[in-house]
Amino acid sequence: MPGKNKMKNILVIHGPNLNLLGEREPELYGARTLKDINREIANHASLKNLNVRFYQSNHEGRLIDCIHRNRHWTDGLVINPGAFTHYSYALRDAVAAMGKPAVEVHLSDIHKREAFRKISVIKPVCIKQISGKGIQSYIEGIETLLARNKKM
Repeated sequence: MPGKNKMKNILVIHGPNLNLLGEREPELYGARTLKDINREIANHASLKNLNVRFYQSNHEGRLIDCIHRNRHWTDGLVINPGAFTHYSYALRDAVAAMGKPAVEVHLSDIHKREAFRKISVIKPVCIKQISGKGIQSYIEGIETLLARNKKM
């Protein structure tokens, strides 16, 4: 039925070094901790009647395992792959294999940083890439998934 919200479960994955938010380069990433960001995402998801699961790891294989474990539970993925954005074909393949819509997000604007950060091997398997909006990158990622769902 068009417009019916079938999207109920969202998986939010945070990649390497995001556990250091609030301490690591606050001029780039802000003063909020990962716990603060997850709380704000959870509040937004609750307003949209969505269930959300969070996962953070500094290990590529653990991120992949999390995607595999949640592939039947989740209806969509919001992923901040951190540095894995630029070279992890294994993570890219896990996102593709999940078979669910995914949005790649970044707190900082990766297109205004070092040249290597402009490259994303994850972006081609996502419906959108959002960067440079701080916490709003995640919120917009959820809204992108919901908007896509309504069109189906």
